Amino acid sequence: MSASEAVQTEAEPGGSWEDVRELPPSAKLVAKVLEYNDTMSQQQLAEETLLPARTVRYAISRLEEEDVIDSRFSFSDARKRLYTLAIDS
Repeated sequence: MSASEAVQTEAEPGGSWEDVRELPPSAKLVAKVLEYNDTMSQQQLAEETLLPARTVRYAISRLEEEDVIDSRFSFSDARKRLYTLAIDS
């Protein structure tokens, strides 16, 4: 671990797999899918996980509460958000 990573880890309380451990199975599944697919929209996550859109929304909100995912607006469609896992493996 570099010095900058150590500083970042100390500054940010969340962002580890430990934070995901106590979350519902749907949130764990969404986190794992993001780990393997880098950046995805909510619709892509629902298609990949085979979970209902409502369940994916709930999983995303729980992951955001734990600061383990980042979100940004899509450049191609500003109505959509793209999600990325914010856990260093």
